[in-house]
Amino acid sequence: MSMTDRVYRIAVIPGDGIGKEVVPEGLRVLQAAGERYGFELRCDHFDFASCDYYEQHGKMMPDDWKDQIAGHDAIFFGAVGWPEKVPDHISLWGSLIQFRREFDQYVGMRPVRLMPGVASPLANRKPGDIDFVVVRENTEGEYSSIGGRIFPGTERETVVQESVMTRIGVDRILRFAFELAATRGGHLTSATKSNGISVTMPYWDERVEAMAANFPDVRWDKYHIDILTAHFVLNPDRFDVVVGSNLFGDILSDLGPACTGTIGIAPSGNINPERRFPSLFEPVHGTAPDIAGQNIANPIGQIWAGSMMLDHLGEAEAAAGILSAIEASLLRPETRTRDLGGSADTTTCGEAVAAAVLDHAAAQLPRYRDGQDASRAGSIFERMVRRG
Repeated sequence: MSMTDRVYRIAVIPGDGIGKEVVPEGLRVLQAAGERYGFELRCDHFDFASCDYYEQHGKMMPDDWKDQIAGHDAIFFGAVGWPEKVPDHISLWGSLIQFRREFDQYVGMRPVRLMPGVASPLANRKPGDIDFVVVRENTEGEYSSIGGRIFPGTERETVVQESVMTRIGVDRILRFAFELAATRGGHLTSATKSNGISVTMPYWDERVEAMAANFPDVRWDKYHIDILTAHFVLNPDRFDVVVGSNLFGDILSDLGPACTGTIGIAPSGNINPERRFPSLFEPVHGTAPDIAGQNIANPIGQIWAGSMMLDHLGEAEAAAGILSAIEASLLRPETRTRDLGGSADTTTCGEAVAAAVLDHAAAQLPRYRDGQDASRAGSIFERMVRRG
């Protein structure tokens, strides 16, 4: 019998490579957060969406995968891919892309924050200087998979792939991004390339301008993707919420964390804001086959993804507590992993964050630029649900 009515069913899918090592540490921290903040996670574990599963069954997931996990409140995902076993386009399109599309996880949300204890490759940048969110359209655009190849292997070989933007698809990602900007610093940046991509990108720009009219308190600007990447490096403090198409959002959400010193701690949410389907939370770093099985992988990206998951579930205080615990662990070399100049292994790092959650993390909530703490700012996801 549960001692709380705040009970959440989570589908846990470790996937491949270091996913199998960092997911247990993410669950360790989530368990500590449940104990500290009074909620319960009921986790169901699944071995599909992995290359091991593919080798056994000839496919990445069972035919009834959707029925197995559609009733869960969220999906806690590790990473997928092992090119020596299965080509990347098979492993990715047979698993993660299926989750995003079948569960209409049209928001790709990736925080970018320079953390204490992590040196930025950008000169003279310190924690607080870089703190923005990349919002990526996650289900259509340049990754529409519409096209084909004719006359392969001949002089007439022709390859075509279409970029598809729909008004529903563009407007809903823009609305989410503007709403998120309204809860943060009130500034939104749109990534475009309308001077070179002359059909889809001018349409994107038109929809941005139309959506902006609904948010008079949000300042907005737009940059072509080429100069925007330069500004990420030269002026990262200029940004608060950056919204882009599937391809542009994908590129920017790797460049952003690189500017903060490491992609190894970056989290990601694949979100269905209306909650008709479960959302999926994962680290950005991938499977890292070269270090898999050595217990040296950095689990912070997975743990931070867990914080995002809790915020999505309405546990904003617990989410903030985990983020504070992450910051505390990164300050100490003995609890940082080797990729960040520390001496901790994967398990030691996870144990340290969990201990910080239980001991003192809630005492200091992370602050937004406007001075609001996380508990008062509330959850963008809660507002999305109320709007829906």
